[in-house]
Amino acid sequence: MKIARMAILGVAVLAAGGAALMASNLARSPDTSPTVKNDAPAVKLSEVLVAEKDIALGTKLDPSMVRWQKWPEDIVSGTFIVRSGGKSKEDAIRGSIVRSAFFEGEPIRDGKLIKSDSGYMSAMLPAGQRAIATSISTDTSAGGFILPNDRVDVIMTRREKTDTGETFVTETILQNVRVLAIDQTVEEKDGESVVVGSTATLQLDPQQTEILTVAQQMADRLTLSLRSLEDTVNQETKDAKHLINGDRNGKVRMIRFGRVKDTKTGN
Repeated sequence: MKIARMAILGVAVLAAGGAALMASNLARSPDTSPTVKNDAPAVKLSEVLVAEKDIALGTKLDPSMVRWQKWPEDIVSGTFIVRSGGKSKEDAIRGSIVRSAFFEGEPIRDGKLIKSDSGYMSAMLPAGQRAIATSISTDTSAGGFILPNDRVDVIMTRREKTDTGETFVTETILQNVRVLAIDQTVEEKDGESVVVGSTATLQLDPQQTEILTVAQQMADRLTLSLRSLEDTVNQETKDAKHLINGDRNGKVRMIRFGRVKDTKTGN
């Protein structure tokens, strides 16, 4: 009996020793698992100036409104403001006014900024253009849906006495005119159209400002007619020059007793 126990104990010792030897060999064996090598080229990054939050048209920029953000160099446009030579945010935006709104995270572009220490309106006007105000009301201005940067036609309506009575004469005196502001409003409020004020500021050249000034004296009412976006691709403004140069051979539309007739404005 004692011999059998010793035999079992011997087998157990041998088994334990074998297991320990195998474990030791496994621990010393080299790692033969394949190594994954990443051969992808490193992406070059540039720091681009972006909007920290939504920035409204007409806003004078300050450093709290923008931040530097890393962008892949191969998709950075030449119009972006890129950090170079240790340029600070203050240096990049000094004296800048927003001429077109930015959304949060959008890159700041030089083309959407005006560098000026003067007022916003004078900075926004292109060379040779003028800003002129005209009185309007909700019922004569597309129900209050005209906003800055829209394009409109200016229609003059006036009464004219004839031998047979009084007629109404209408004429489009300016076409495709850019609206700069409605009263002091130069943007949409909270993404919604604002209630129209009593004054619209229009962008015109010097001769067109004279035409509008004359029309304001002649007209019983001036109406702004909102143009479709598709009709504003050509941004040339047409005008009724005969109001200031004495040429009265332009055509106008006369409405008499409900009948519409195109006629001449003078002899």
